[in-house]
Amino acid sequence: MAKLVIVESPAKAKTIRKYLGDGYEVTASMGHIYDLPASQLGIDVEHDYAPHYISIKGKEKIIKELKADAKHCDGVFLATDPDREGEAISWHLAHMLKLDLNQPNRVTFDEITRKGVKKGMEHPRTIDIDLFNAQQTRRILDRLVGYKLSPFLWRTVRRGLSAGRVQSVAVRLIDDREKEIEAFKPVEYWNLDAQLGAQGSTRKFTARLEATADGKKLAVNNQQEADSILKELEGAEYAVSELKKGQRKKTPAPPFITSTLQQEASRRLGFTALRTMRAAQTLYEGVDIAGHGTVGLITYMRTDSLRVSEEAVTAAKEFIAGHYGEKYVCNVKRTWKSRSATAAQDAHEAIRPSMAELTPDEVEQNISGDTAKLYRLIWSRFIASQMTDCQQDTVSATIKAGNYLFKATGYVVTFDGFTALYEEAEDEKEKKETGLPPLELGQVLKLKELKGEQKFTQPPSRYTEATLIRALEENGIGRPSTYAPIISTIIDRGYVERDAKKLKPTVLGRAVNSLMLEQFPKIVDVTFSAGMEKQLDKVESGELDWHKAVDDFYKDFSATLEQAQVNMEGKKIKIPEEETDEICEKCGRHMVIKVGRYGKFLACPGFPECTNTKPLIKATPGFCPKCGKRMLIRKSSKGRVYYGCEDYKDCKYMTWDEPVAETCPKCGKTLFKKSGRLYCAGEGCDYEKVITKGRSNEQQPEQ
Repeated sequence: MAKLVIVESPAKAKTIRKYLGDGYEVTASMGHIYDLPASQLGIDVEHDYAPHYISIKGKEKIIKELKADAKHCDGVFLATDPDREGEAISWHLAHMLKLDLNQPNRVTFDEITRKGVKKGMEHPRTIDIDLFNAQQTRRILDRLVGYKLSPFLWRTVRRGLSAGRVQSVAVRLIDDREKEIEAFKPVEYWNLDAQLGAQGSTRKFTARLEATADGKKLAVNNQQEADSILKELEGAEYAVSELKKGQRKKTPAPPFITSTLQQEASRRLGFTALRTMRAAQTLYEGVDIAGHGTVGLITYMRTDSLRVSEEAVTAAKEFIAGHYGEKYVCNVKRTWKSRSATAAQDAHEAIRPSMAELTPDEVEQNISGDTAKLYRLIWSRFIASQMTDCQQDTVSATIKAGNYLFKATGYVVTFDGFTALYEEAEDEKEKKETGLPPLELGQVLKLKELKGEQKFTQPPSRYTEATLIRALEENGIGRPSTYAPIISTIIDRGYVERDAKKLKPTVLGRAVNSLMLEQFPKIVDVTFSAGMEKQLDKVESGELDWHKAVDDFYKDFSATLEQAQVNMEGKKIKIPEEETDEICEKCGRHMVIKVGRYGKFLACPGFPECTNTKPLIKATPGFCPKCGKRMLIRKSSKGRVYYGCEDYKDCKYMTWDEPVAETCPKCGKTLFKKSGRLYCAGEGCDYEKVITKGRSNEQQPEQ
């Protein structure tokens, strides 16, 4: 009889089945099969917080099939993902199938390759009860908070609201940042820049005013000060007074962990955290690659460890030597320190390609879209991490002009090293260093232009998904498996919205956060939440009994909830309505934004006298190429953005391509953006132009 191997997904089952061959049956549980009931608390707080698990609705058929498969097989191996969630699924499967928990029926795969599967099957173990208890504790805590707090929010704010232990902290971070922005008062300052060049040369570089001639740091605060200095500098001689030369090394970034992968995918690819993890899951579980069959392309993607196996390092260096040359191979063992406040787990390696020799170019012959883009990112980052440093010659020049000192810095790459393959993206533009011409001490330079530019200090930026994940990680909030769900949850609940890729608290989110700060300060306290994550880690390591972890939290939370109910008895939080410029055509009032069952819509504030409502639709700067009316931003049933004519009843024109403000020089109609080019959608017009950084090249067919 064959042995049964149970995994979570059909894709993972397909890949593993290929490697195991005859003697094994591989099937999928389709994720969790048991959970706490949706319609009741499901936790007996009077009897040691005993959870009541039931089969998940819709899983009856799968459970029946799994039981039948197990009955007809000679032994069962539980091969769910190697983390807390995967351990919980295995624990529930073991109980459902009445497996002996003292028997080694649990296997894990850090990578789903022939080697990885073989290694996992050779080292079966018992179910890790501590790992399961860590997941169970998190689930119970989240249920207690969510189930107990939601009715409170219904009574004090409005029905349908919910709260979460970790999500509430994320909302607070976003709201706190918004308060910082609102409270920010810009301060004026001026930059004074000199465009300089060597005598007889057309080449120029920029030097910025830094100090007075005696070395005192100088700040120019207003136009009057700027004009005074500019006047003093009229006719001044510019000469190199100090020249510092040196070398520096630029080291590669470490391989990805879950948080940094989500951050970099956001910056480089524009992926949401959820989108990133979906693509990563596919790469881990296996895809069809010509010459290799179905193979898992990356190691497990939920990890906070920067550890890399010696075998993987060796394979990467062999690839580098063969494709770039020995001088690009890093000859020392690289180690990295995590920036996470709680990165103590080392169960998995960093995220890396399972086969270093399998290049993105080869992979992209078989896959495309998100998975291909993400694989290139992961592969490039890992290979670059084992390459030599980038070597740079640096120069810093101080230039004296009258009673003032200007400074210019620059560098020249003498050896590109890892930058030949990969460089980490930045959230904000780095300060650009000027490429300097050869300079000598005492050299007199020619002033080509001297100008002052008014500036104002800027408020802190709103969080992006990338920067929020970084903040959560650095503060010890959540774990690799929770970053993506946290963000998607707070958006789905209407507490946060995306605004030009930035995360902005909604009116509702701010009202709920204010209430939480007032009545449940611990729940939204960053330090307290980080402490809870450490408690969960102690449960996982066996240092702390899970009952005590729950009890320590719940006793205080329960008392706080009782007091909050007393404090808010008979009180109701009014959510301010967001007024728009849209005028109600029935009564003339400014319409307001409301949130209903299906999302936001426009409504007349004169209800019940006026019941006028409209869909909330945002206009684009473009116009319909068919009828000339405004193009509007719309969303499909699956949430994908598309663009359609405002006269949707009579004109059915729609497109996935974004309309822009620019018009066609040939026919005057709106241009649309697609794949790095602008094109005209006007009937019979073939105008288009390619968009490149800094400029666009018109491409028109010959007439």
